[in-house]
Amino acid sequence: MRRAIFTAHAPAAIGPYSQAVVCGDLLWCSGQLGVDPATGQLVEGDAAAQAEQCLRNLAAICEAAGASLQQAVRCTVYLTDIADFAAVNAVYARWFSEPYPARATVQVAALPRGARIEIDAVVALRSGVQDRP
Repeated sequence: MRRAIFTAHAPAAIGPYSQAVVCGDLLWCSGQLGVDPATGQLVEGDAAAQAEQCLRNLAAICEAAGASLQQAVRCTVYLTDIADFAAVNAVYARWFSEPYPARATVQVAALPRGARIEIDAVVALRSGVQDRP
């Protein structure tokens, strides 16, 4: 069984996909750009500013599913310039605590809307999922 998640507190999908899908005990969050849901525009500033908004959007989606971004078990960070890694990492570190989710960070050629960063997440909906040895 799959169930789509939607919240007005994160940007609407810009294609034929859901903001997130619940399947079993996991919430699969689509990649989020640094788009302010109130304006529909990328936030102004550098990759760190966009990262902050990406994580706000992911947190809002998690809340809509009855979860928290702190329950994330896996994230992927997509950067158009790997030189932004340290600045984005500093923002990311403020949003998560130990045990940190598993993560991959990759440089990509381009992102929608000219964004500098996109972040997706897989979130455990039950505490037992994240606590298994």
